[in-house]
Amino acid sequence: MKKGSVEMGRDGYLPLFETKVAKGRILFRCYAASMFVGIIFIWVYRVVHFPPAGAQVLRRWAWMGLFLSELLFSFYWFLTQLVRWSPIYRYTFKDRLSQRYEEVLPGIDIFVCTADPRIEPPIMVINTVLSVMAYNYPSQNLSVYLSDDGGSDLTFYALLEASRFSKHWLPFCRKFSIEPRSPAAYFSTTSEPPDSNPLMAQEWLSIKELYEEMKNRIETTTRLGRISEEIRKEDKGFLEWNSASTRHDHQSIVQIVIDGRDPKAVDSEGQPLPTLVYLSREKRPQYHHNFKAGAMNALIRVSSKISNGSIILNVDCDMYSNNSESVRDAVCFFMDEEKGHEIAYVQFPQCYDNLTRNDLYGNCFRVIIEVEFPGLDSNGGPFYIGTGCFHRRVALCGMKYDKECEREWKKENGRRGRESASVLEESCKVLASCTYEENSQWGKEMGVKYDCAVEDIITGFSIQCRGWRSVYVNPERKGFLGVAPTTLLQSLVQHKRWSEGHLQMFLSRHCPFIYGHKKVPLKLQLAYSIYNLWAAYSLAMLCYVAVPSLCLLGGISLFPEIWSLWVLPFAYVIIAKHAYSLGEFHWYGGTIQGWWNDQRIWMFRRTTSYFFGFLDTILRILGFAETTFAVTAKVCDEDVSQRYEQEIMEFGSPSPMFTISATLALLNLFSFVCGVKRVVVDIQIKPLESLALQIILCGVLVLINLPVYQGLFFRKDKGTMPTSVTYKSVSLALLACSLALY
Repeated sequence: MKKGSVEMGRDGYLPLFETKVAKGRILFRCYAASMFVGIIFIWVYRVVHFPPAGAQVLRRWAWMGLFLSELLFSFYWFLTQLVRWSPIYRYTFKDRLSQRYEEVLPGIDIFVCTADPRIEPPIMVINTVLSVMAYNYPSQNLSVYLSDDGGSDLTFYALLEASRFSKHWLPFCRKFSIEPRSPAAYFSTTSEPPDSNPLMAQEWLSIKELYEEMKNRIETTTRLGRISEEIRKEDKGFLEWNSASTRHDHQSIVQIVIDGRDPKAVDSEGQPLPTLVYLSREKRPQYHHNFKAGAMNALIRVSSKISNGSIILNVDCDMYSNNSESVRDAVCFFMDEEKGHEIAYVQFPQCYDNLTRNDLYGNCFRVIIEVEFPGLDSNGGPFYIGTGCFHRRVALCGMKYDKECEREWKKENGRRGRESASVLEESCKVLASCTYEENSQWGKEMGVKYDCAVEDIITGFSIQCRGWRSVYVNPERKGFLGVAPTTLLQSLVQHKRWSEGHLQMFLSRHCPFIYGHKKVPLKLQLAYSIYNLWAAYSLAMLCYVAVPSLCLLGGISLFPEIWSLWVLPFAYVIIAKHAYSLGEFHWYGGTIQGWWNDQRIWMFRRTTSYFFGFLDTILRILGFAETTFAVTAKVCDEDVSQRYEQEIMEFGSPSPMFTISATLALLNLFSFVCGVKRVVVDIQIKPLESLALQIILCGVLVLINLPVYQGLFFRKDKGTMPTSVTYKSVSLALLACSLALY
């Protein structure tokens, strides 16, 4: 569809969505063209002024290292500009969907995944469950599945409590059209009942009281760490747990908490409730469980037996629905008469509701969400990012796209299991057993892929390679909101896993240029490479952060003299790149301080997370390491939360990542002081002319590392840099400086 298209669809129907090309891209393209010219001049300078054979060996190696780093930076920049060249934006027409298909809307199976009640509190999990149960969508067409990979009766108890509360919460949401529909999120943003509506105020107080009572019961039980005998007698489901059960060794547990087919499964107003199912797949120590991917595949199989919804939505347990219309937005794409049959999945952005004003740890991905993902959409389709994604079931299960594969949603809606709930529970246990996938295509050609830390990315790419399209939609009201990391280490560990998984993908048979050859557009292959090579870019960043400062100590010049014309391309590229970045960041709602924090955190990631991701990937290929999956904690201590809200960077725990960051920060501080001393104290003009750019570079790195110096030497709270890290980093920095000087 062309920009602003409202063309009539097949048989005279109007389309259910439109696609608009971004406006005002002339300025961006002029900027990109001028940047490209500047980059070419930098390359020319590096080649023409390459140190001769008689020059210092160290200078030749340093020069070569910087040149290779600049080539890698340039390649990364080129790929990002290619993706951003012509972004597109999608808009849906939900009113047309309701007018034409309200009676035949497809079934939606919603998967909520949790793994450990200790770091993913049950009260948070059930808030997510309640938010998706309350979608503005026919309840008889909704089925919600909670996958509990921790096999915890605490989580099951919380789900039982949520099922009872839903009988009051869903009518309240429906009656007053409230947003968001996560009780915790709603009551945190609406702390007082509305004065303008006495009827709503009365119900608000009643619902708030019911929620607080439920919350207290769940949190009290969670703190105790066990289910009382009195509670166990309330539901037969607790019989599935015995004294021998552990989170790593237990049988399959399937419990249909609410059977949507049961005429008695109604809310307080007599309206049907969505189906609600608890699943904990079998786990045995001798079987590899394949982390979240294995849980997703068990959910696909079990749901096919119980409800078999044509569309599957999966969300992380902390990613609650912030927009009750999101499900209709997604269905608009699948049911569009002209383009719907081509679409395998609809991806919403991953956003957070606990960001600080200036986004201390750069979790927002503001420009990626607003520019890069729309750019991916124009180049062949966005990635599947593991949460907030609506899938066509048959595509997720391995079906190849065929022009003749258009399907009638009406025919699929009747394919629900007809057995009783107890019979279904028993028959589904086999589908969630450890041995079910043996000698099958699950995890290979069916379902979510195994053996990679970014199983979601590989799965989405495989779907695209089977001929399907994907689309990206970012409505004004965000579809999903989650919990962002609240400490620096959490953020860095998360990015280590992502970068490691992306590099694994690039070095595996799923490499975009090999697996995607002649299957997806070259532009899309290149777009995947932006993220696949995150770990490799760490080498360039480490070189640029460390080598110029070490050479500054030794008086070795690596950049043009300050009065030389060759300084112009360096100055232009650096200033233009960061000025455009700042303008773009601000345009999409960021602050200047937020942009500065973003620059800092990207440097930290590239010198630590991505570097360790690179090392671990190489070690894994050589057989010295195995793939692991770390769940990011969703809870933290009160004092940590207070420092986060005050935007004070959290160090606290010792980590090799902090040792690298602190060592680099100190190295640049020592080098900057030495460079300034030569110019100011020793009054040496020659160093100022030949080393000015290196002094400026070190000065900028010192400014960006100010929170690190505060953590090392000035702060006294519990979030300061650990003493062991301080000693190590000071020693390493002094050793590096000594070697550079002598």
